[in-house]
Amino acid sequence: MPARRTAMTIVAEPRAGSNLYRLFAWLSPSFPTGAFSYSHGLEAAATAGAVHDRRSLQAWVTAIVCHGSGRMDADILCAAYRAAAAADAARLGTANGRGMAFRASAELALESEQQGEAFLATCDAAWPQSLPANDALRLPPNPPPHGPKGTCRANGGRVEAPRAHICHSVAFGAAAAGAGIALDDALVGYLGAFAANLVSAGLRLGIIGQTDGQRILATIEPAVAAAVAAAMNRDPADFGAATIAADLFSIAHETQYSRLFRS
Repeated sequence: MPARRTAMTIVAEPRAGSNLYRLFAWLSPSFPTGAFSYSHGLEAAATAGAVHDRRSLQAWVTAIVCHGSGRMDADILCAAYRAAAAADAARLGTANGRGMAFRASAELALESEQQGEAFLATCDAAWPQSLPANDALRLPPNPPPHGPKGTCRANGGRVEAPRAHICHSVAFGAAAAGAGIALDDALVGYLGAFAANLVSAGLRLGIIGQTDGQRILATIEPAVAAAVAAAMNRDPADFGAATIAADLFSIAHETQYSRLFRS
């Protein structure tokens, strides 16, 4: 006679200081930052034939995440996270100013700024409890000469007021701190989503298929982990990037006649 089966209930204990549900929601393709409309210069590289197969796309994604915009964004995210956790508006403004200034082309600046504004607006509408204290949101003015004014939160309500334009990594880092998401989780999620969006752009450009896209993401997992560890311990004086080819392709994309993506 077979043994009687007993139903088992497994309760997963959340890790202290982590809010993975919120992190997954913010990194979901359904979160309206418009990331799908940007290729980060990949479209120009594909048109020129510089990125044309799985191997070249993998090298491209790895370089950008570890040595290009991904490296800078990771450093800026860390700075914004720590400033927001300390409710230090001056440090948050400094991180944002650096994040807005260090972009190699107008399209890359627009990509970061528009995603940052969209992330902050959506977070304010759906997850307002995750945003930093009011003082931390009052960034010193450092906007570029374009873009609309935004809203700020003050005295428990909403008032129309000029707000400095905010880059995506600053908005994400500040919100992650406000939500109690661990910094290393926030970094893994941000860089992983960055890499996944580049791979998705490669798929839509016809460089690879879906399975090869997943092979790329699986292969570069150790590189993303190493980039996270480096960002958490890097000296601020070592801030910077070194992906000149990607920067030049981004500049070329600004005047490309036929294109699918905004960057």
